[in-house]
Amino acid sequence: MTDPDPYRVDPLTGDVAYIVAARQGRPNLPVGGCPFCPGGVEAPEPYDVRWFANRWPPISDARAEVVLYTSDHDATFASLGVAGARRVVDLWAERTAALGERDDVAYVLVFENRGPEVGATIAHPHGQIYGFDTVPPRALDELRTGDNHAGLGPGAPGDRLVARHGDWRAWVPLAATWPYALVLAPETQQPDLPSLDDRSRDELAGLLVDVLGRLDRLFDGPMPYMLWFHQRPTDAADWPSAWVHAHVAPLYRGPGTPRFVAAGELGSHVYFNPVDPTVAAAALRDA
Repeated sequence: MTDPDPYRVDPLTGDVAYIVAARQGRPNLPVGGCPFCPGGVEAPEPYDVRWFANRWPPISDARAEVVLYTSDHDATFASLGVAGARRVVDLWAERTAALGERDDVAYVLVFENRGPEVGATIAHPHGQIYGFDTVPPRALDELRTGDNHAGLGPGAPGDRLVARHGDWRAWVPLAATWPYALVLAPETQQPDLPSLDDRSRDELAGLLVDVLGRLDRLFDGPMPYMLWFHQRPTDAADWPSAWVHAHVAPLYRGPGTPRFVAAGELGSHVYFNPVDPTVAAAALRDA
């Protein structure tokens, strides 16, 4: 008999997993053209930005969504420009607020997988949003670490700073687990995407365009990456340390050379990064 609850916590390790066997049958590649281009199955009308419920959701009850950044199939996030990126930021904030109002959503995770190397089967620029019914362990760990998220506030990056747009900064983390990893955060504490005012949203948009463009220029080609936002949970609890920020995990450590995470790292949760964070930051500043 199939367990009706897909949410599992391993009694030995404490690892959390959703067992979603139904997704095993989802198509790996679209048939009959890009479904995200205007006129496609997911975008029948022209659009600037668009969201829709995922047809192959890993989470039930319409709590998994797809966000289309642009109707231009060949665009990159950097090519959206600040105005285009701002429309994406606004949609992220809108969907965070809408999902967060639901009683069955305790945490909204906005994220992107870019490139087939990290599992993105459709090249059209897009991201996803999950509405979790509990606060995911990784986000919870951050919320419980330090005072007001030590490492995000004024003076945090030092010589690991890559770029700044107003109050928003991007830097290579002190203990980066990916060679050219980045954190993007406002210097002034803001709890979540819906709380950002017009100016802060413009600054975030400008910073995303800036640093994601640097990643593509770094090795003179598209950089596969994973990007996700951590923000305040939506469970109505008091989270005084919540400080919205984005993590970017680029895959390559050199031109066309991926950085693999191997058994010694997965088995220990201790990571071995071949690129010094200050060297990575300098390379990204120069890109």
